[in-house]
Amino acid sequence: MNLTRQTLIATTMLLTAMGPAIAQDVAREDTVIFDLDRTIKDPENFNWFTAGTKREHGAHQAMWEPLFILNYTTGELDPWLATGIEPNEDFSEWTMALREGVEWSDGEAFNADDVVFTVNMVLGNDELSEREAANIRAQVASVEKIDDLTVQFNLTEPNPRFPTENFGVRIFSSFLVMPEHIWSQAENPATFAFFPPIGTGPYTYVSGATNRMIWDRNDDWWGAKVGFQDLPAPQRLIWLETGGEESRAQLLASNQIDASQNLTIGSFEAVQAQNPAVIAWHDDYPYAWPDPCARQLEINTTVAPWDDPAMRRAVADIIDRTQIVNIAYEGTTVPSETMFVKYGAMQPYIDAAVEAGYGLTAVADVDAARTAIETAGYTMGSDGIYEKDGEDLGVDIHVNSASTEYTRTIDMIVEQLNRAGIKAKAVPVENGVFWGEVLPFGSYEMSYSWLSCGSVNEPWTSMSRYTTDSVVPVGERSPGFNNTARWNSDAAAAYTEVVDRMAKLAGDDPALPGLVAEAYQHLDAEMPFIPLVQAAKLLPFNTTYWTGWPTAENAYNHPAFWWGHTHQIIHHLEKAE
Repeated sequence: MNLTRQTLIATTMLLTAMGPAIAQDVAREDTVIFDLDRTIKDPENFNWFTAGTKREHGAHQAMWEPLFILNYTTGELDPWLATGIEPNEDFSEWTMALREGVEWSDGEAFNADDVVFTVNMVLGNDELSEREAANIRAQVASVEKIDDLTVQFNLTEPNPRFPTENFGVRIFSSFLVMPEHIWSQAENPATFAFFPPIGTGPYTYVSGATNRMIWDRNDDWWGAKVGFQDLPAPQRLIWLETGGEESRAQLLASNQIDASQNLTIGSFEAVQAQNPAVIAWHDDYPYAWPDPCARQLEINTTVAPWDDPAMRRAVADIIDRTQIVNIAYEGTTVPSETMFVKYGAMQPYIDAAVEAGYGLTAVADVDAARTAIETAGYTMGSDGIYEKDGEDLGVDIHVNSASTEYTRTIDMIVEQLNRAGIKAKAVPVENGVFWGEVLPFGSYEMSYSWLSCGSVNEPWTSMSRYTTDSVVPVGERSPGFNNTARWNSDAAAAYTEVVDRMAKLAGDDPALPGLVAEAYQHLDAEMPFIPLVQAAKLLPFNTTYWTGWPTAENAYNHPAFWWGHTHQIIHHLEKAE
């Protein structure tokens, strides 16, 4: 990548265009600037309950605080606004203890009234449609205040994963409690903008625009007063829209941002050559952090010849994951062995599947694939493509064109399939079509996706996405993008029975690894999807002004700073010496 003088001029103009809000009385060395990867559509709307409202511009990283934060390494819920949550015997009731002394930034106490009010507001209003609100509506029958610091949740059905699914920032965010004394005045919660916003966090709103959001430290923060946490070191936090990879790379190189969204390896190495203070999750290859959504090839099991498990297995054998890593990802990730993300808390389940003989190899076995294809009645034509009954063996693979990561991966798989004798073709489609039409309605033969995403500390969440209860005919929308492959065989039914048993167990139940292996035999036998590689997020951090960023060596939690757990990152930051 070329970091040109024109780019430097453009990025300097970007910062200048932000106006005097940055150039107030807070020095650069007291300010942390985070990369924001998209425009803020309405900077004066903080109603997170409604779809399309942003909260990753600092709102849930600095102002609103979660009840718990899931630790990806240990799989445990670290207490935050709550100190604990316990179930009854069958997991149908959960009792939460809130931390004493928590305050909203306007001085009002945060307590059980706020929790009960917020949950009841969601239970009574289907227009509050954001995912976390919808989950609460689906799972909670009622909520009760036991005392000022104790709340009981009565569930619609037993759920041993209830706290992690709803309150632990498992992926991106969690259910956020709002101040009753403000929201109770709203005539319509679905249209209430909640501006200016307040929260319990150590930062308060200063100003916003479509390209940035600014937050200043609240030196009267409750957490420091009660001894929960020291005041964070940064006096000001800014989320700045950087405008793309070349721009963010130059801003990093010139010390104008401290945390960057994803870069390609070429851009990252160019930045490091100019600014050795820039680091990543790993010091060397693969550099990148694997986000929870491991990549895979989805297969529509209703479409011939891919309705034959042996043919799906042949495709799996043709795929060379090492080549995908080396070429499509330039060495910034690793091959997947199973459907699961390779986090510390998931390792027992990965090990269980691999030790049972169901792990995927990193390299291809084209001979085994050709044997299976020929057993199915295909013969190799003079053009190097298998054929049967005068028809070539071919496949169209749909891919979201929004990212070069996606298209480069599928281009590599297409090449591998063609070399092995399958006439494959990539079908790039734009983002809205891919997620709105292709995947949910089963309008594909094969497609690139990450639909096993979900499990980060227990296996059921990902495995439940392929049970037969989610099967609908092609042309009907798959619920929650679950089982878009329409896998519905006898093996799928056997798999579902095992996964249903897993649903009743807590995430630390010692029976789970064995059940994972038992269920995985059916996935391995029928391959309704093919795991490919771990996702790669090369997220650079700049240590010129701030140290304490999360890394593989300092893995207090993961580095996705647009998630709600970023409170932990901010509290770990120290001024560089």
